[in-house]
Parts: sequence; C-alpha cells; structure tokens
Amino acid sequence: MKLLLVEDEKRMAQALSELLRQENYDVDTCSDGPSGLEAARGTPYDMIILDVMLPGMDGFQIARTLRREKIRTPILMLTARSGLDDTVAGLDSGADDYLTKPFMAKELFARLRALARRNLPSGDGTLSFGDIVLEAGTASLVCTAAGQSVRLSEKEYRLLEYLIANQGQILTREQLAVRIWGFDHEAEYNNVEVYLSFTRKKLAFVGSQTAIKAVRGIGYELRYEHV
Repeated sequence: MKLLLVEDEKRMAQALSELLRQENYDVDTCSDGPSGLEAARGTPYDMIILDVMLPGMDGFQIARTLRREKIRTPILMLTARSGLDDTVAGLDSGADDYLTKPFMAKELFARLRALARRNLPSGDGTLSFGDIVLEAGTASLVCTAAGQSVRLSEKEYRLLEYLIANQGQILTREQLAVRIWGFDHEAEYNNVEVYLSFTRKKLAFVGSQTAIKAVRGIGYELRYEHV
C-alpha cells in the first residue's frame, strides 16, 4: 500500500516512516505544504498522513485543495492540538480521520486499517464509473446502458479497478505496471500497452462510452464520453 507522509518535524517524520515501512507500507515523505500538495496531486496514493502545522501551506489548506480538485485519497490528519474546534476544522476541510499527538503506533495503524477498509469496493463487491460496473465475484465488466457484459482476465480487471479507484487522475505507465505486476516487476512497458488494448476492446465489446484515454507524455486516465 502506497502512502504519503507530510510532516515537517524531521525526527517525527523519520520515526513514522520507519514504523510504517516495518508494517510493509511503501512511504514517500514531504516536509512542507507545497511539496506535499504537489506529491498528492501527482501520485495516486492509497492514503495520506497529513500534519496540520506545515511551512508554506497548512494541512487544512492542502486537504481543501485536494477535495476541490476531486482527489479522493483518504486523509489522516495529525495535530498537536486536541481542541474540538480543531478536530471539526480538520474534518470539515476534507480529512477522513484526525489523530492527536502524541499517539501510540498501534492506534495509528488501527486508524490506517480503518481508512483502507473505507476505500474498498462496495459491500456487494462492485466498482462503478460512468456506464460501467466491475463485478468482483465474477470478474465481469458490465455496461449498464447497453445491458452487455464480458469476463475480464485478472490483469484486465486489476487495470480497470485501479483506473476507477483513481478516477480523475492521470496514471503513468510505471504506476500501472506496478499495480498489475507488483513492485519487483520486470514487465516491459509495451506489456502495459498490450493490456490497455485488450481492455479497450472489451469496453467497446459491451458498448460502453467509458474510454481509457492517453494523455501525451504523461499517462492514462478513465473518461466517460456520454453524448
């Protein structure tokens, strides 16, 4: 699970990063508000741990900006302030949870597990975007408008699942390769292109107006092109 930690206290950032990596999180760190915002915009993280008091831009501003830009990555906000007004301000800014310093590591991990569960597909095992639904139980792609469905291979399913989970964001070929083949992958980039082509053909087969679009020089995004 890929996680962004935005924390300006160097010792705290180092300690948290080490603890998280011991729990098998893949952690990127930033030490100020502007760089944290840029990282959150540019990479589809599974979760963000965001300190409130940051140089350049505070955590409230970052959370509000991300939500305004339709970036839905779960945010756990950290603060040394324990007042109710601060908690409310954090949640109102778009954070999903709020943790007051100092805290125990086991509480942090429990909060992260809870956020991860919230980000799972719906209780019936489906994910949806535009006119398509992914059914986990049957690994099927369904077009709700045309009433057609088709089975997906494991890699096709994981590709569409990742694009839907990060709708509104552009994903690079490297990010797609890591998602499909894992961090130790040796897959060539043309393998990503092959599975993108397979998946596009199945979207066309079911009559969907949802498309995987290439963004020149950057990557790919999912778009619903309803007329």
